[in-house]
Amino acid sequence: MTDVISLREVEDAHFEWLLEPNPGRYEGMTVPPGGVDQPTILGHVRDIVRRLRAANRRDGWMVVVDDEVVGLCSYKAPPTDGAVEIGYGMAPSRWGRGYATAAVAAMLDVAQADPDVHVVVAETDPSNAASARVLEKNGFERVATRIDPKDGETIVWRKLVRG
Repeated sequence: MTDVISLREVEDAHFEWLLEPNPGRYEGMTVPPGGVDQPTILGHVRDIVRRLRAANRRDGWMVVVDDEVVGLCSYKAPPTDGAVEIGYGMAPSRWGRGYATAAVAAMLDVAQADPDVHVVVAETDPSNAASARVLEKNGFERVATRIDPKDGETIVWRKLVRG
């Protein structure tokens, strides 16, 4: 990957824009063909970001490459007992370009600078080898498998960012 990604804080107005049927340019940014994700997923991430904001946290970001929003990433909830779970997703039309790996690396930088975070956790579906590679490339270790009542079997990953 030679493209430089940046994380840009996502605001509620950005979700309004991303949820438009054919979003044009907004704040100098565009979206890839097919958009960033399905409306239901965008709504779910929007709810997460709203809960983070209600807890006085600003831990939700757009993944931007050359003024194009190629994905979203965030903490899933405020840190608890030094741990935070992350989530991320890239536009399907932009898969395979290393953007998720770079976005997770950028989130780890944020987590390392966050005094409330000592360990970062992520979960993947066992069939999602691409997401597992993203975490492995960022130094996460597979630590457990659990059964989620809604999602079924889930792999739990962990990375220590501060001793």
